[in-house]
Amino acid sequence: MKIAVIGTGYVGLVTGTCFAEMGNNVICVDTDVQKINMLNSGKVPIWEPGLEEMIQRNSAGKRIQFTTDTKYAVENSEICFIAVGTPPGEDGSADLQYVLAVAESIGKFMNKHLIIIDKSTVPIGTADKLKLTIQKELNKRNSPLTFDVVSNPEFLKEGDAINDSMKPDRVVVGTDSEKCAEILKELYAPFCRTRDKLIIMSVRSAEMTKYAANAMLATKISFMNDIANLCELVGADVNEVRQGIGSDSRIGYKFIYPGVGYGGSCFPKDVKALIKIAEEVGLKSRLLQAVEAVNEDQKKLLAKKVFKHFGENLTGKTFAVWGLSFKPKTDDMREAPSRVIIKMLIDAGAKIVAYDPVAMDEAKKVLGDNPEISYAAENYEALQGADALLLITEWNQFRYPDFPAIKELLKEPVIFDGRNQYDPQEMKELGFTYYGIGRS
Repeated sequence: MKIAVIGTGYVGLVTGTCFAEMGNNVICVDTDVQKINMLNSGKVPIWEPGLEEMIQRNSAGKRIQFTTDTKYAVENSEICFIAVGTPPGEDGSADLQYVLAVAESIGKFMNKHLIIIDKSTVPIGTADKLKLTIQKELNKRNSPLTFDVVSNPEFLKEGDAINDSMKPDRVVVGTDSEKCAEILKELYAPFCRTRDKLIIMSVRSAEMTKYAANAMLATKISFMNDIANLCELVGADVNEVRQGIGSDSRIGYKFIYPGVGYGGSCFPKDVKALIKIAEEVGLKSRLLQAVEAVNEDQKKLLAKKVFKHFGENLTGKTFAVWGLSFKPKTDDMREAPSRVIIKMLIDAGAKIVAYDPVAMDEAKKVLGDNPEISYAAENYEALQGADALLLITEWNQFRYPDFPAIKELLKEPVIFDGRNQYDPQEMKELGFTYYGIGRS
């Protein structure tokens, strides 16, 4: 099929590339000239395992191209995906200006019947706004052209997005058109060879499904962090509790790992947006408000443990930080717990020496040119002369480190483990003062 994907951020770039991988002809569009030039040179502006190689392969095969020309993309496509950002406004609601701007462009440039598919995470009822915007532009042209608007939310995990796209758990399609449903079934058939994964529903239900899915996962994380904090106070070990409840098939083991809170581009934004959506229709979502509040507190927890050990004034102290991105296998620093923890420590007078396998360039942009933060070339270098180690992101290379080397490099053998990667008893036997999450 001939596909346009407008927006080459995380979702658009992965989506377009995976469609090209299955033999479709894809035109990816973005207003960012520098980004398009980078993509046309075979480079990728985000860090996602396997994506750069896949883009290079499909570019060489002429199945994917990158342009800033929206008119060209719309005129040469049968299906047009909208995959632009919906950043949170000051009140937490999703900002639709970019989505509606794309709809306006589609209405201006479409030259035949189009299926417009909304991949962006948008509030319930956005499809109706898209229809009105596109139709308004068609009316200006006195055009009799017709179109369909479909909701097809993404469910990609950063760090595993290629696999999620190529082997999805489900494909949610919101449409009231049987013809559109059949076309989407054909489009996604190569991704659903083992079983029928398409779930057809109303447009508003599809829009709601995306929010509900992310809010549910965020709820599990905040619930487990709340339980972890209680475990610490009553003398229980949250890792043992996690195994005890995770073995229940109704609960499962996923998203019940305690830590320093969730971050990234999806969970924080979508929980806020869903709270706002509920408020707008007169519902106070007490559960989601609690999920958000618990997460904000959890991001401060590791720094508070540092204050408890070293005191409130950290002047003259240096802390090694392992892990900056909000989770492993990505360079995404959006809403990352490391940002909160580092700021709290610096505000108390500390200096930071940080290391992350892939996120340091992004971290430098986000954290700015701060003289209190320096970056190490490798993880052990960050430890040299530091007063303690803070593990914030659970990259694989941090899971089984050389503990004798850590002990020798640190001024004091103190570890603050924000992801419960290490065994408290082993740490004690090795002579470390160890602080985990939810472990007394």
